[in-house]
Amino acid sequence: MGIVVGYLATPEGRSALAAAVDEARRRQTPVVVVVSARPGEPDSERAVIEADLDQVRAHLAETGVEHEVLLLESGDVADDLISTAEQVGAQLIVLGLRRRSPVGKLILGANAQRVLFDASCPVLTVKPS
Repeated sequence: MGIVVGYLATPEGRSALAAAVDEARRRQTPVVVVVSARPGEPDSERAVIEADLDQVRAHLAETGVEHEVLLLESGDVADDLISTAEQVGAQLIVLGLRRRSPVGKLILGANAQRVLFDASCPVLTVKPS
């Protein structure tokens, strides 16, 4: 059981992480942070991702919420989130969404749409404030 959150080092990712921590505290359950990287990511980009994840781990340790941070290299964000949620028996998946133009609102991002339609648990979407 737990809360699975898709994370990127963006305002949307940080909002999703904050919402996941809030939900985990309320439900008294762990958070599983999922970061999807492309296979064969250059070492320089990989180092940036790892440094950011060290900050995420430190932040989560400060919150006192039980957590796990997974860096997956399938390159498919939606599959990573859905399969992780199934593996841990997640109660909830949390996703950050970016604001869109009126026309853009008609089309949800492909990854978010796949997670919303294919996840076997509820999905909470959040926008940066």
